[in-house]
Amino acid sequence: MNLVFDGHNDVLLRLWRGRHAGSDPVVEFSEGAREGHIDGPRARAGGLTGGLCAIYIPSMKEFALQEAGPDGHYNTPMEAPLQRGSSLDIALDMAAIALRLDRAGAWRLCRSTGEIRNAMRDGVFAAVLHMEGCEAIDAELVALEVFHAAGLRSLGPVWSRHNIFGHGVPFAYPMSPDTGPGLTDVGFDLVRACNRLGIVIDLAHITEKGFWDVAKTSDQPLVASHSNAHALTPVARNLTDRQLDAIRERRGLVGLNYAVTMLRPDARDNPDTPLSDMVRHIDYLVERMGIDCVALGSDFDGATIPAAIGDASGNQMLVDALSNAGYDDDALAKICRENWLRIFASAWHE
Repeated sequence: MNLVFDGHNDVLLRLWRGRHAGSDPVVEFSEGAREGHIDGPRARAGGLTGGLCAIYIPSMKEFALQEAGPDGHYNTPMEAPLQRGSSLDIALDMAAIALRLDRAGAWRLCRSTGEIRNAMRDGVFAAVLHMEGCEAIDAELVALEVFHAAGLRSLGPVWSRHNIFGHGVPFAYPMSPDTGPGLTDVGFDLVRACNRLGIVIDLAHITEKGFWDVAKTSDQPLVASHSNAHALTPVARNLTDRQLDAIRERRGLVGLNYAVTMLRPDARDNPDTPLSDMVRHIDYLVERMGIDCVALGSDFDGATIPAAIGDASGNQMLVDALSNAGYDDDALAKICRENWLRIFASAWHE
């Protein structure tokens, strides 16, 4: 089994919702759940040894992709910006769940690559705290310091909605990621603060202009934790060849998103999506950027994934498909975990 460190999941969102429905997040993760994609037993069964676990603030209404028109195209309206106060409450609640899981031994909250490797060695899920959209962070960045002290080691300035730091891209097909402005003035401050503190800056949901704003400001490798190739699936969330070239030049990383809408040529939300579509995107990313710049970023618990994988327990199905496509053990080790650990070591000042 080839152990996988996953670049993006929304398990904290699922556990947070479950807690408000009356379940115990520690029990749900430790003993397993019927719903969702990730828990301890399913992670172990699929060789999922850890991942970036997102603090994500859900929108006021349940998010749903717009139905495609007769031509197969769709353009889901952008979600409205969120209020900071209620966002901070939810973010603290999710961070508290992460800390409870750590104290209970259900997973290990990691702040260094050494801690990740130790957790992998010990067979404990290595969780790294990520923030997907910074609605909980104030313009003065005071809360950023507190979340960093609590273990935050990665963040995306925006999700696919706008906030005080920048602008997100819509869920739309076909569409360029060049959909609007980039970073705001405080967005540039956020990037510089992340460089100082040692927090990975994730470009997965930001506009193309925002991508280039981060590129000219940050001293880190460029990272898109859960995105795919726009040349193969032209949704606004995927990366253009020019963006991929910039990531290669900065020795950054793209984590393959398992979301079927970002894999299929028709970008439909259909779980009957073959593993060959995933391999096709990996092949393209490797050819464009090299084997050192490609990893995995599943979006477990946050998207529809191929039925052939199903949940975390089926993760080795993709690894086997890549092996059958000609990727040797060294290449698989890089894609599955080592490329993420290289990025972390660089961004975290190790």
